[in-house]
Amino acid sequence: MPSFSFLDLQYNLSKKKLQPVYMPTVDELKQVFNKFDSNRDGKISPEEYQAILKALGKRNLVRIEVQKIFEVADLDRDGFIDFNEFVEMQKKDGGVKTGDLHRAFQDFDKDNNGKITVEEVYELLRRLGERCSLQDCQKMVRAVDANGDGAIDSDEFITMMTRTMIRY
Repeated sequence: MPSFSFLDLQYNLSKKKLQPVYMPTVDELKQVFNKFDSNRDGKISPEEYQAILKALGKRNLVRIEVQKIFEVADLDRDGFIDFNEFVEMQKKDGGVKTGDLHRAFQDFDKDNNGKITVEEVYELLRRLGERCSLQDCQKMVRAVDANGDGAIDSDEFITMMTRTMIRY
């Protein structure tokens, strides 16, 4: 029988990079919840969750991911995620990690060049059902573009996404 020592544990922990963790505000969580809850009935169905994942370009593992998420998040087992369950899921997951933000950045950066262009913002927002013009997206990018290159890089994206969150 293999033994697992305290030194093994310390070594394994030291190999993992500790990431900053951010906790969204209740208002931010409500905005995200409302984006998922497309029919505004106060709960997220598996189909609504799946639609958002598809809009983000995550088509290949959608059904499996949604099933796993609902197994964990649907605490009252009614087949839906209500807002309180949604908040609990965020707390249980430990908040938003830097790695999560990098993956979100990659969802926007479709050409994988390390920058999010106005067109990429426009396309993703359109797929998510947002009604905004290309000019609106230009304003969004300008508001975040700290180095003035006309696009959003990873650091600018993380700053934008976490500016109102509490860091843990």
